[in-house]
Amino acid sequence: MKVGYPCINLSLDCRASRTFRLKSFSRDRFLETVRVNLNCLERMVDYNIENNLLFLRITSDLIPFASHKINQVDWRSEFSGRFEEIGKKINRAEMRITMHPGQYTVLNSNRRTVFKKAVEELTYHTEVLDLLGLDSSAKVNIHVGGVYENKNESMKRFVDRYRGLPEKIKKRLIIENDEKSYSVIDCLNISEKIDIPVTFDNLHHEINNKDEKLEFLLRKVFKTWKRKDGLPIVHYSSQKPGERKGRHNEHIDLDHFKNFLKKMDKFDFDLILEIKDKERSAEKALKVIREIKNLS
Repeated sequence: MKVGYPCINLSLDCRASRTFRLKSFSRDRFLETVRVNLNCLERMVDYNIENNLLFLRITSDLIPFASHKINQVDWRSEFSGRFEEIGKKINRAEMRITMHPGQYTVLNSNRRTVFKKAVEELTYHTEVLDLLGLDSSAKVNIHVGGVYENKNESMKRFVDRYRGLPEKIKKRLIIENDEKSYSVIDCLNISEKIDIPVTFDNLHHEINNKDEKLEFLLRKVFKTWKRKDGLPIVHYSSQKPGERKGRHNEHIDLDHFKNFLKKMDKFDFDLILEIKDKERSAEKALKVIREIKNLS
């Protein structure tokens, strides 16, 4: 199992997600910001290697305004060498990488402009992983999208839209259950039609389920992953007490995490911890996993 965290390392004095206001866009400002972001990404990769955190979700803000029409800079050529350098470190360490576009990347939107923008965003995310030289186990994770007053039609629209995507996007795309609209079963129904891998999110499932037997469900989820996709990916978090349902906890709840591992002990997967204190909880989780392995 590879363990990691998303986007930000709180132990470092940098962020790979620096940006600026659209009205301040200039070629020089853009290039300097990307240079700083890539430098920070490399520091995160180095930190992870040193601490055996071999799973990292790269921020979507790595390249500011990457899919915006104002950006006419050929950043792919400008930074191809830096991407290659960082990618070599990732590959040598056999680190797992994902990206997770924001909530407005909605393939099944009933508005064509939103769908068009979603494809542009997915193209950008795919290009980042391609420039890093990563194989097809590096994934772009999205949610199915909205219901738009007709869930069956919205699911069908997702399937139809997916089938029309370029192959370079389809080979990296995975879908995740959410806490409101699309359960694990819904994602599995979509996967059966288009053969797309499904990410299991434990907190979303705890909120949005139909009392399915977990082991049965996970076996079906994990079968959606082929060898070329790498190990199945699982997102873990726990509910923050006293907050709205689905709000991620600030720190890892070790008792909850140990119980989660017990439920998952029959399966092999890679794990992202979606917990607010990022690498700090990931390091604690890794320690727990090692302790359990030593006892078994």
